Amino acid sequence: MLPTFKDSIFILLRKLNTNPTKTQNLLRHLQTIPTTGAAINTHQKSSKSSKDDYFAAIHHISNIVRRDFYMERTLNKMRISIDSELVYRVLRACSNSGTEALRFFNWARTHHPTYEPTTVELEELVRTLARAKKYESMWKIIEQMKGNHSLSVSSDTLCFIIEEYGKNGRVDQAVEVFNRAQKVFGCSQTVELYNSLLFSLCESKLFHGAYALVRRMIRKGVVPDKRTYGILVNTWCATGKMREAQLFLEEMSRKGFNPPVRGRDLLVEGLINAGYIESAKELVKKMVKQGLVPEVSTFNSLVQVISKSGEVEFCINLYSQVCKLGLSPDINTYKILLPVASKLGTIDEAFRLLQNSIEDGHKPFPSLYAPIIKGMCRNGQFDDAVCFFSEMKAKGHPPNRPVYTMLITMFGRGGRFVDAANFLVEMTEMGLTPISRCFDFVTDGLKNCGKHDLAKRIEELEVSVRGV
Repeated sequence: MLPTFKDSIFILLRKLNTNPTKTQNLLRHLQTIPTTGAAINTHQKSSKSSKDDYFAAIHHISNIVRRDFYMERTLNKMRISIDSELVYRVLRACSNSGTEALRFFNWARTHHPTYEPTTVELEELVRTLARAKKYESMWKIIEQMKGNHSLSVSSDTLCFIIEEYGKNGRVDQAVEVFNRAQKVFGCSQTVELYNSLLFSLCESKLFHGAYALVRRMIRKGVVPDKRTYGILVNTWCATGKMREAQLFLEEMSRKGFNPPVRGRDLLVEGLINAGYIESAKELVKKMVKQGLVPEVSTFNSLVQVISKSGEVEFCINLYSQVCKLGLSPDINTYKILLPVASKLGTIDEAFRLLQNSIEDGHKPFPSLYAPIIKGMCRNGQFDDAVCFFSEMKAKGHPPNRPVYTMLITMFGRGGRFVDAANFLVEMTEMGLTPISRCFDFVTDGLKNCGKHDLAKRIEELEVSVRGV
């Protein structure tokens, strides 16, 4: 819930002992806030600044919690209205500071009797303490909240605790939490809990225990999901045991438990996650030769990793091959391929990809068509870039600030400062505020090419927009 106007005013966080004049003026203002229709209109106009003040206050409190040695003393000197939302936001901002987050939570409970903790803050604090390996404090606060406020953690938080234990080699504690889930916390042993314990066992390379857990899942009637298979396959691939991963998938298939995706896709993803990119490429090429189409998520993962290594042509060729076999690309496929094709300079291929995305029903948005415009500018095709940009404004989503910034920069580098100035004016007409660098860049460029009158107008525009 967002704060009210009064809430955001008083939470400007000025220390009483250092700013008494401002505090008195602030209190006087709060006492004289009108309640007429005009005041309501004023409140609506200032809602944006009120939100900014509120989140600035959250940031300020979070800094105190993380860095102030005498945190409680500093917080006591400030006029803070404590509620569940504020506590949650501060705890989330301090997610890497376990001890400090616990001190803030205890301060909020003890110094503000009207504050009643909820499960949301408790779970955020528990996750922070588990991440910081403060296990004793974590269980202590769970017991306190359960006894004093009848609060308990959800199965998602228990999964997080189990996996954190596994990451730090505390498998015995992870098993203990799993076994206590239903009796102590009232959480049934779902596939998510099984997966978390399976993850912990695999993190410690306890494959026999992992096998036993999967067999127990089947006996209990819990159906394995994609993550169940993925955890085991990823672990085997990471240790170079491809054969074991294949045998496991075949065994589960014989028992009637086929994974939600094909076994080879799981193997490809496992190799990618383990860093064996060449092996993943070879496996996908073998699948394509056999006429098998990979899952779109598997294809996207592979292409994203390979494109980062610079093998763009391989990605484009693989895309053409799998599309012929019947792959249906999603929007993420185009978000990966379009930028790399444009960066390579294959503008025709980028246009074909964009046309394919439109035919698939995707309306072009800035991150899709901006790389094409940038590639055209690199090739010196400025007039074509202007025409294409005009077409995208009509057929696609409206351009955003980064797109205009890119246009101004690219046209300026190409010596087209008049066009850059036009983009700057168009940007402001759309209600987008250019960054200072754009104004300076365009103004200096216009002056250098003798366009002093236009440069003066751009300077006047900057004054009117920025108020400087």
